[in-house]
Amino acid sequence: MLTATEVLAPQQDPYELRPEDVRNPPETLRGRLRYLGPGIVLTASVVGSGELLVTTSLGAKAGFALLWLVIVGAAVKVWVQVELARWTILNGQTALAGYGKVGPRIGPMGWMNWLWIGLDTAKNFQRGGVIGGTAAACSIAWPIAGGELSRTSLVLWTVIVTAVSVLLMSSSRYSVVEQVTTISVVLFTTSTIALVLSLPFTPYTYSAGDFGTGLSFAIPAGTIGLALAMFGSTGVGADDMTNYTFWCLEKGYARWTGPDDGSEERALRAEGWLKVMQLDVLVSWVICTLTTLAFYVMGASVLAPQNAVPEGNDVITTVSRIYTDTLGPWAEVVFLVGAVAVLFSTHVAAVAAVPRLWTNTLGLMGAIDWNDLAVRTRYLRIFTVVLPAIWAAMYLFVQSPLLLLQIGAIGNAIFLLAVLVAVWHLRTTEVDRRFRASPWVTPVLAVSTVAITGLAVYALLEVFGISVNG
Repeated sequence: MLTATEVLAPQQDPYELRPEDVRNPPETLRGRLRYLGPGIVLTASVVGSGELLVTTSLGAKAGFALLWLVIVGAAVKVWVQVELARWTILNGQTALAGYGKVGPRIGPMGWMNWLWIGLDTAKNFQRGGVIGGTAAACSIAWPIAGGELSRTSLVLWTVIVTAVSVLLMSSSRYSVVEQVTTISVVLFTTSTIALVLSLPFTPYTYSAGDFGTGLSFAIPAGTIGLALAMFGSTGVGADDMTNYTFWCLEKGYARWTGPDDGSEERALRAEGWLKVMQLDVLVSWVICTLTTLAFYVMGASVLAPQNAVPEGNDVITTVSRIYTDTLGPWAEVVFLVGAVAVLFSTHVAAVAAVPRLWTNTLGLMGAIDWNDLAVRTRYLRIFTVVLPAIWAAMYLFVQSPLLLLQIGAIGNAIFLLAVLVAVWHLRTTEVDRRFRASPWVTPVLAVSTVAITGLAVYALLEVFGISVNG
């Protein structure tokens, strides 16, 4: 990956497209790998509380039967992410700006921008849950002032986690975000995969037959609601897709493509940088899928045979204790390091992304000048301090990470449907036919649309108290 100096020179606006900043894209796989980064930041956000807390519990409930859905759930949504990022790179604008182009407008913004504000209000509860989960994992690993999971220990760790994340992200520079999240992704990927590979040496082993059952594309009777929940908890969400466009811009994909002057040279540069973005998404998808599969297998192998279906922070304590009993103290250390890395990386990614989203929203409202680098930076730093403090307060007040996570997940599932509307609108009206001429992308995107629409409908039914049972 590129150094901070190579990616962004001091004082340069990452959202400004200037002819002098254009750069020819790499033509080899090795060259493209050097420009990856946004997908790693996204991975840190995606593989977090949902995988550690929710996916592990779902594996405990369903066993290996829904293993295939982890792969499918991540795969179908990634195409929507690619299409939204394609529009961003070609137009040099954030997803929130794109949402504003979908009529009708309500005041200074589009209806989707107002819907996003509602979504993010719900997501604030979920972010409080992530802080709580991180504090719980830290309290178990390093109990202080009263022992693990005591009220005092949780409060102190909540303050520590919040303060450290604010300090790390205080510069508001993309290069720092990428470096911190890369370290976290390496830690939680290696630790979770190592634990799964160690299971055959314990009483909780798995076999080829288990994986055969899990890849049979069947949904056991009575698990339709559980299957839809699994689909919703894996892969990128609506907020992740939105965040990814900011990271693509700050990495430089659109800036290096340059403003659209209608020339063939610019079109060729765009095609090259779009290929880099697609590789970035592919690598991110592989890491997300492997890690999510690892969490699911832990739930199916370790918890399901014991009929142990813990919820919330009990997942952390139960699984870590089982590893201690079967493999020894070293396994608990590995698991807890991975758990802290997973949860903290999700929190750090939120601390980096959400201030950008709110600052951009203020710009779309006309409250500030988004294009003024000094003004934008000032508001980014204000939100970087204020928002994490609000999330921490939410957790300490509610004291239920799982409930907070569920509130945010429902809002995110509903917003997926609106993102689909935006993607099809922007793809049809603002992406040149040359960049959407592939004969297979449209059918795949259509399949993704049908699947995600089903999820959104399910979420709406849940909101109104109508259960879907098989």
